[in-house]
Amino acid sequence: MFREHYPRVLAFVLRRTDPVRAHDVVADTFTAAWRHFDRLPVEPLPWLFRVARGCLANELRTDRRQARIVEKIAGHGVEPAPDHALSVIADAGLRQAMARLSPADREALLLIGWEGLDNQTAATVLGCSAVTFKVRVHRARRRLARLLESADREGIASGSPVPRRRQVSGLGKERSA
Repeated sequence: MFREHYPRVLAFVLRRTDPVRAHDVVADTFTAAWRHFDRLPVEPLPWLFRVARGCLANELRTDRRQARIVEKIAGHGVEPAPDHALSVIADAGLRQAMARLSPADREALLLIGWEGLDNQTAATVLGCSAVTFKVRVHRARRRLARLLESADREGIASGSPVPRRRQVSGLGKERSA
């Protein structure tokens, strides 16, 4: 199981955090898998993705807690850590639009676009039904399209060149570039 799924789980985590933390999260994920080995589903990849998401959430909560402590000690604000997962998106407009989406919308789109999961598998990762996930993706795509159209309108108003239509890879929607 480890040899078969380690590369995909590592890639999944690397798109969501920095390389040092990613290896720790993947180690924690497979540690949990070994602890629950007798209860793993026949196809463990969605389960592994779900555990990895939980480990990442725990890491983020720890970071926020530590930042609050540092802030309290230092007496001033702490800059938030950059979202490394979005840095791999080449298009600046898309990156900005994705950053403006809620974390739930962004995760739904990334599970489909980056991870290449189908609705049923992605729903398993998020712990919801396939129908619920399909609705989430539909709404997230609509919100992303609105954000991209808004950015395009702002670009036209500021004198930028007129955008051309193109397909947003993996997200199933056209947008102006």
